Amino acid sequence: MSTRKCRKSTGFVRDNILVENYKKNYMIKDENPKRSPEARRKFLRACGTLVAGSSILAVTGALAKKTLSSETDYFWQINPSKCTFCGRCETNCVLPVSAVKCVHAVKVCGYCDLCGGYYRTNVKELNTAAENLMCPTGAIKRSFVEEPYFEYAINEALCNGCGKCAKGCNSFGNGSLYLQIKQELCTNCNECAIKKECPANAIQRVSFSKVYDLKD
Repeated sequence: MSTRKCRKSTGFVRDNILVENYKKNYMIKDENPKRSPEARRKFLRACGTLVAGSSILAVTGALAKKTLSSETDYFWQINPSKCTFCGRCETNCVLPVSAVKCVHAVKVCGYCDLCGGYYRTNVKELNTAAENLMCPTGAIKRSFVEEPYFEYAINEALCNGCGKCAKGCNSFGNGSLYLQIKQELCTNCNECAIKKECPANAIQRVSFSKVYDLKD
């Protein structure tokens, strides 16, 4: 007999034992062709309660396991106060496109017209021509608020984690742009390839309760 047939047979025997026990408890006899509708309802209600109870226990156990796992897991994160924007986050991540992305701390932003993270240094004209912009992939978008203020936003899908914008912002601005590892993208390697090459030792493992080290 195959393993599959054996399992089916075992399940069939177990189900029959369960049914027989309920028949005894509710005094339902097989030899009686005219079973009481009330007894039948009691039997079905009891079986439904048993199945529902088993499902609740299974779901509760899974949730408890997930919660425990979340509380004990650790994740790779960048310490913004140590990061030097060296560019290795872009080139050393094991993913085709780095899991490190630029983050904008809006509360820290000065809404500058001449933004050090948006424009290259010594540009001749303040326009959106590629040669004037700091970001090589066009991931930073800005929109006019009122004179002389502009609002900036990061398109994560375009960001490659090079850190050029963050370096410019921290050198000539308020430092509202910085780098961070996005957990929805990170594979959480046992040994982070970026950490091995980070000259400032800015990448470290943190607990689930501090999964994002934010500036604002």
